[in-house]
Amino acid sequence: MGLSSDNVHGLILAVSSSIFIGSSFIIKKKGLKKAGTTGVRAGSGGHTYLYEPLWWAGMISMILGEIANFAAYAFAPAILVTPLGALSIIVSAVLAHFVLEEKLHIFGVLGCVLCMVGSTGIVLNAPQESPIHSVKEVWHHATQPGFIVYTVFILFLIGILIFYFVPRFGKTHLIVYVGICSLMGSLTVMSVKAVGIALKLTFSGSNQFKAYETWVFAVILTVCCLFQINYLNKALDTFNTAVVSPVYYVMFTIFTILASVIMYKDYESQNASQIVTELCGFVTILAGTFLLHKTRDMGNDPPKEPIFQSPQVSEAPSSPLPISRR
Repeated sequence: MGLSSDNVHGLILAVSSSIFIGSSFIIKKKGLKKAGTTGVRAGSGGHTYLYEPLWWAGMISMILGEIANFAAYAFAPAILVTPLGALSIIVSAVLAHFVLEEKLHIFGVLGCVLCMVGSTGIVLNAPQESPIHSVKEVWHHATQPGFIVYTVFILFLIGILIFYFVPRFGKTHLIVYVGICSLMGSLTVMSVKAVGIALKLTFSGSNQFKAYETWVFAVILTVCCLFQINYLNKALDTFNTAVVSPVYYVMFTIFTILASVIMYKDYESQNASQIVTELCGFVTILAGTFLLHKTRDMGNDPPKEPIFQSPQVSEAPSSPLPISRR
């Protein structure tokens, strides 16, 4: 059950990614707050934050994290890499406690510990991927009936959220913005893995950029990323960081693992014991993120708000809404 060399490389890259991404949420939020005082807020459709250096610093940190994450998917299966995103929640929660004064209480600390324990269980039981020798093999996986049905269904759900739910509930229900990002994110990861494998093979001497499939995956990746950045910024500018981070992580991880299982059939290389242990690890991580979310109100004076609703929806926006992460 030992980790292969590729899985170890993927693990190191995934942990590095979580540190950069977790930090980026805090930096971007401070940038959005600052930009919101001089122009139209991102949650209201404004783009003043594009002129804010602090927001760009957060974006650079996020880009570095995404590059490391991008590389991790080229070495290790999504079932290993994606759950380690919980580490970015820990980084974000701890920094929010010290930098943004969004309190992290004792049960929040316990939530961080549970995330670490769950991640360890998943890492130690990660499946060994079958070798992939060309992007055409990835394309073959992506064009199987099962994954095509999944993709059509996901795009259908995203369309409903964007055209029906966003105008009506986008600013009051976190699940709308985060749902779009999570659903689209599962397709993003599959494209990331395809392009990452293409780069890995190209650097090994087998040029994959001669194949049109590589460019198709690259275009899909670009489109998906633009969608995610847009709606994550809206969520970040409207809701509390301690809420957005765990909810996004849970939804994103569920859909990404589902997409990976359908596309790559990762479970075929595992026995029942490994699968059950991984599921237990994932449930442990979910428990940790739940605790991180619930403790955001502990010891605070303001009354508790509904879990999936904006912390404030006032008729007179004399004071800015609490901002949050992507």
